[in-house]
Amino acid sequence: MPARDQLKYWGIATLVFAVTLWYLGDVLLPFLIGGAIAYFLDPLADRMERLGFSRALATATITLGALLIFVLMVLLVVPMLIQQTGQLINTAPQLFNNLQTFLAEKFPNLLDEGGVVRETLISLGNTIRDRGGEVLNTAISSAASLLNIALLFVIVPVVSVYLLLDWDRMVTRIDELLPRDHAPTVRKLAHEIDNTLASFIRGMGTVCLILGTYYAIALMLVGLQFGLVVGFIAGLITFIPYVGALVGGALAIGLGLFQFWGDWLSLSLVGGIFVLGQVIEGNVLTPKLVGDSVGLHPVWLIFALSVFGTLFGFVGMLIAVPMAAAFGVITRFAVGQYKDSRLYRGSPAGIAPDASEGQD
Repeated sequence: MPARDQLKYWGIATLVFAVTLWYLGDVLLPFLIGGAIAYFLDPLADRMERLGFSRALATATITLGALLIFVLMVLLVVPMLIQQTGQLINTAPQLFNNLQTFLAEKFPNLLDEGGVVRETLISLGNTIRDRGGEVLNTAISSAASLLNIALLFVIVPVVSVYLLLDWDRMVTRIDELLPRDHAPTVRKLAHEIDNTLASFIRGMGTVCLILGTYYAIALMLVGLQFGLVVGFIAGLITFIPYVGALVGGALAIGLGLFQFWGDWLSLSLVGGIFVLGQVIEGNVLTPKLVGDSVGLHPVWLIFALSVFGTLFGFVGMLIAVPMAAAFGVITRFAVGQYKDSRLYRGSPAGIAPDASEGQD
């Protein structure tokens, strides 16, 4: 088939995919989440199969383990997380007032009556108090109206179990449908995309989970009032290098200044928790779980999250990382093809068409 016709058909397929995602994003959300969970757990199921488990037994074992973890999270962690988040929102004005008092004592000229800094701090504290709960309630109500949370918690586990059970068969069926002329190239690109996603999603997801748990437990042991929330936030954004530690560390130290003012040992422990977390991440977790070459630059990742989130909402943010990985691999492939082409290399050595034509 001519290249022009191939581009036309693949372009139509891409357009149909984008339009479907646009109109059915909220409907597809449980299936995308279920597919992501199955993809994340497939290597574990494959490893259990190599140990002698059947696919069905491996899937059942993983499902029971995940169910146990989910129940423990709901009973032990989620209520405390919600409680601390609400307390943080309610006490934000007091925290800013404490900051204002501290600055007034140390830098009296900075907070003159009616000054910009003073008014900004007061306004920011009141805004967080007034709008924080409103934003949280709006998000919960919007999610309930769009997703029907009760139904979501039913569909996602079912989809995850079925996809995990049939994952290898689905991959085989898809491979059978590939155009025979392009099957080797598509397999090669799919393998590179899978390696990138495996390194980033599975590896970085595990790093975020480990570091978030470490930050939360360590900060709570030190006695930081909102340690669980700070640890959750720091772990959630650890996938952006250094940002998780910087944001979490700044938030923890800022809260610690108000809670532990004068107790320099506790403040030092809070700072040391994040320093140790960075050492563990950089020297142990990331090299072991993610690898040295992921192929997703942080700027490219942030750009993909912004674009897909703006175009397709929350569903777009879910597919941003896989699409960014796919585009990155395809772009590198296209650059490689370009460098092997006559367009890049020019005429073969020893042939100079223009010069020979001039001599004739």
